[in-house]
This record gives sequence, C-alpha cells and structure tokens, in this order.
Amino acid sequence: MRLPRGRIPPARRRRTVTEEEASLWRRFVAAAGITPLRPAEDPAPQPPEPEPDRIAASPLPRTRTADRARNAPQPPPDLAIGVAPGGLDRKRWDDLRRGRTRPERTLDLHGRRADDAHEAVRRFVLGAQAEGLRCVAIVTGKGTGETGGVLRRELPHWLNAPPLRGVILAIAHPHRANTGAVHLLLRRKRP
Repeated sequence: MRLPRGRIPPARRRRTVTEEEASLWRRFVAAAGITPLRPAEDPAPQPPEPEPDRIAASPLPRTRTADRARNAPQPPPDLAIGVAPGGLDRKRWDDLRRGRTRPERTLDLHGRRADDAHEAVRRFVLGAQAEGLRCVAIVTGKGTGETGGVLRRELPHWLNAPPLRGVILAIAHPHRANTGAVHLLLRRKRP
C-alpha cells in the first residue's frame, strides 16, 4: 500500500492474547519452574489448582549424577553410505568415495543368512580394527528387486550399532554403479 508523501501510515493493530492462551502460558511457566525477568504488565489471576489425577511430577533437583550424564560423551551420529561424515578431511573422503583407497581385506556375504551375516560383519570389522587395518570392503551383492537384498538393506543398521559405530569413520560405495559393495574407513587402533 503506497501512501502519498507526507502521510503517516495508520498504526497496525496488535493482536491481543486471548484469556485461554494466557492461562495456558501461565500453567506452562508454573510447571516448568520459570521465574520471569520482569513482572507482567497486568497481573493475571492464578490458575486453579489442577485435579489430583492430573498433577504433574515436580522437577527433580539437580544432582551430580544428572550433571555427569549431561557432560558424558555423546555417541557419534549415525553414518550413512555415501554421505561425508563430519570431521573427515575432504581428500580422504574423496579417495574413499571414488575407490582410490584400496581395501586391505574383503568380506563376501553372498549366500549367508541375515543372523550369520550380522555376526560375520561384527567379527570382521572388530578384527580388522584390532589388526590396525585402515580400509576394508564388505560385499553384500545387489539383491533382487528395487529395494535390493536383505543383507544390503540391513548392513547400514549393523554398522551403526554400538559395538561397530565407534570403530568406523566413513562408509562409501567404491563406485556409483556398484551398490552391492561398500568400503569402510576404520579408526586407528588406540594404544
């Protein structure tokens, strides 16, 4: 809306908070134990006491255990095949993704059942890291149909499970056309 020069635009009407919204906000503030920095312009009446069956548990006092849990190291985020992880330099990621980093050992899962393959992957990755290997390959095969085989579908879940996730830095297909194999970049074994 254009106004002629020299005219002051009309003041916009501010939206007012309804009583229902104000009541909901007061209950939230009371339940969360929040102390306002400044008092409200118009003090509102206190909300009615909640019914006995709807009383929320009061927040627990902070303890050393809670502080330790908050400061404890968080598990690393899940890895996705073909997605660059945080903290890995660009050159090393490009080498892995383009197949220039050659695997030192390969595990072929063709013909295995899912439970047997899961255990084999776990033993293979942990053993490779214990030996100080840096890059390994796992071949699942492409599978049949649009979604691929069970092993190919389950492998990312197995690799992100707690015993293996801390060992693996990155996962990539060595070639875009070959989605039936992955190369894993492993962390160096700590002394």
